[in-house]
Amino acid sequence: MTDRFLEGRTALVTGSTSGIGLAIAQALAAVGARVAINGLGSPEQIAAAITDVDAAGGGETKHFDADLRDPVAIEAMMRQLADWSGGGIDILVNNAGIQHAVPLHEMPVAKWNDIIAINLSSAFHTMRAAMPMMASRGFGRVINVASVHGLVASKDKAPYVASKFGVVGLSKVAALEYAAQGSRDSGGITVNCICPGWVETPLIEPQIEARIGGGTRDDGVRALLSEKQPSLRMTLPAEIGALAVFLCRREAHNITGTAMPVDGGWTAQ
Repeated sequence: MTDRFLEGRTALVTGSTSGIGLAIAQALAAVGARVAINGLGSPEQIAAAITDVDAAGGGETKHFDADLRDPVAIEAMMRQLADWSGGGIDILVNNAGIQHAVPLHEMPVAKWNDIIAINLSSAFHTMRAAMPMMASRGFGRVINVASVHGLVASKDKAPYVASKFGVVGLSKVAALEYAAQGSRDSGGITVNCICPGWVETPLIEPQIEARIGGGTRDDGVRALLSEKQPSLRMTLPAEIGALAVFLCRREAHNITGTAMPVDGGWTAQ
């Protein structure tokens, strides 16, 4: 039987209508959390995401619509979540992110502004709203989905790398500020980053196809990952979800301020 240790807890996962965010939302629901999702998509895609998360858990999943570039919209969403959760969320997963890859001198200013706003500033705004109530209860989990690019750089990704390095730094500061809140028994307040390398989502299929040549899809995957990731294996979204669940356990009360690579050895080189 699944250990529903998050029964009675409420979580928000941003960028959770697909991909890694959806997998994390499903994983949290499966261990008992009531999950709020947020993210882009057609009405049909959002409805499908709600159905998927409900199927993993006990129902009650709700979509909260907010443009994460807009601090006022985020503030309104966090107020709505406080009402919906009966006093504030217990688990915050900042997963929403966008990217635009061109050389620094070709990067449109508007793209820089949007990437910093969604990937970094939105995490500040949600944490600022959610963490005081976590502290008042002695339990809270903030999991910021950064990237391997929060630990090392790559060309043509200036705003993305800047935003992900920023998320790692922001998380370390918040972890220190809240480290003494709560107790071993209550679970404490922790703030951590998960830093994925290559993750198997539909978004990377064109890159795999471009490297297949006359071989198989596995050949395309290995060719793609050989550029950076020594394991030559991609991570599944559900595996990121499993790590997020572990970080929510009471036993993880002293794991805080970390940036955990899930990168097949990328950052070990």
